[in-house]
Amino acid sequence: MSTAELKSTSEGSTMVLTISNPSQRNALGPDIYAAGIEALNKAENSAEIRSVVIVGEGSWFCAGGSLQRLLANRQLDRSVQAESIEGLHNWIDSIRTFPKPVIAAVEGAAAGAGFSLALACDFVVSARDAVFAASYSNVALSPDGGLSWHLGRQLPRQLASEWLMNGERIAAPRLHALGLVNELTESGQALAGALALATRLNSRAPNSLASIKELLSEAQGATLASQLSQERDHFVRNLHHANAGIGIAAFLEKKPPQYE
Repeated sequence: MSTAELKSTSEGSTMVLTISNPSQRNALGPDIYAAGIEALNKAENSAEIRSVVIVGEGSWFCAGGSLQRLLANRQLDRSVQAESIEGLHNWIDSIRTFPKPVIAAVEGAAAGAGFSLALACDFVVSARDAVFAASYSNVALSPDGGLSWHLGRQLPRQLASEWLMNGERIAAPRLHALGLVNELTESGQALAGALALATRLNSRAPNSLASIKELLSEAQGATLASQLSQERDHFVRNLHHANAGIGIAAFLEKKPPQYE
């Protein structure tokens, strides 16, 4: 019987989602994908929750897919694995379209789909001694979870090819130097660092952060003209939101704002 689950707790205004599958280094599976989507839906509809942190239980962030489950799926119809990957991709898409900040707190290793999951988040806070690995080619597989999309846009093609084809471990400081990791912490402090970042984000206007996240997502495939139009519409909408009045007044009065 699988012991994999996604635990949901709260730290102030931050929802903490903990990938818990200790016997398989927090490997992912369909139950976790479904729970992740459900949790984000609840967080989106909660005014009390302003950010989400995703962390792995214990000393690992996430080992990706379970090789035992993948081996078993080879004996089944191809639709079984296709449906499982759709579940992962739906979770990745829900993270990208979720209107609040999502932060990955990485300890140990983020491998395969765990690497994909981390890069799908808006921020990555990693222990300095953590490693990342696009390890698919090590077992004759290819990426999922949007890893080729993220690396293909954030890295030169030659470097993305190196990481995806060689399947070697990449140290967190290298990802930090390339802009794929936002903050490095000491070992065991990634969650604390992620929660500190979340606290800073939670003090900002939710509507402003939602617009920034949406605009960044749209910019990936937009022309300048269309992006300018989107920026105009978001700006006007946010200016006429109550939070703009709160923020501008607080700035002029040199007081910290208290956003709705």
